[in-house]
Amino acid sequence: MAKIHMILQGKGGVGKSLIAALLAQYKMHTGQQPLCIDTDPVNATFHGFEALAVKRLHIMENEEINPRRFDTLVELIAPTTDDVIIDNGASSFVPLSHYLNSNQVPALLQEMGHELVVHTVITGSQALTDTLNGFVQLVTQFTQETVFIVWLNPYWGAIESEGKTFEQMKAYTANKSRVAAIIKIPTLKEETYGRDLAELLQERLTFNAALANPALTIMTRQRLKIIKNLLFAQMDSAAVL
Repeated sequence: MAKIHMILQGKGGVGKSLIAALLAQYKMHTGQQPLCIDTDPVNATFHGFEALAVKRLHIMENEEINPRRFDTLVELIAPTTDDVIIDNGASSFVPLSHYLNSNQVPALLQEMGHELVVHTVITGSQALTDTLNGFVQLVTQFTQETVFIVWLNPYWGAIESEGKTFEQMKAYTANKSRVAAIIKIPTLKEETYGRDLAELLQERLTFNAALANPALTIMTRQRLKIIKNLLFAQMDSAAVL
């Protein structure tokens, strides 16, 4: 049985491609060879990671998203015995979510022996409300059998409202039973850790490629190793992965 990891969030620029890349690297770290797919019709960031061999699924036709193109996604998933990681863009969030639910794809995947795991992102500042609403929308739309993992990304600001953390907010407490794990991306100092990670992503490099690159300074590689270890330790604790 393969686990189908799908990153979904209607808000753009919150770190979906980062999460897809992290998941792929983690799977490879554990000895797996995941099938990676990028369905983002606008910013195919995940596809840019050459070391991850990401397939790009073209879903546009005559400058519009053709939902029937998602049939190809199911065909790619169906025969696999390896876990699958799918990055989906904000512009195709609504079409893909509607396609999955209206065609009862979660139940179909279960019949095939696969398990659907939906990853979504919560971020702070002005995007907090939008990402919380996106999370609630997903939980409402998908069947009870669908497993959710929430990633907390403080890149845009602290994830808090009226003194409450995410775990204290109604969006979470009302849907806690649907969430299998919460993974917290650490708050990174912009001038050191944050800059190193940003440059890593800009170059579409994996952690392993960066750590093996002698052109990077010793301390840049040290900080990237610390970030990698912090994130992978949390993923180790998420049994659903």
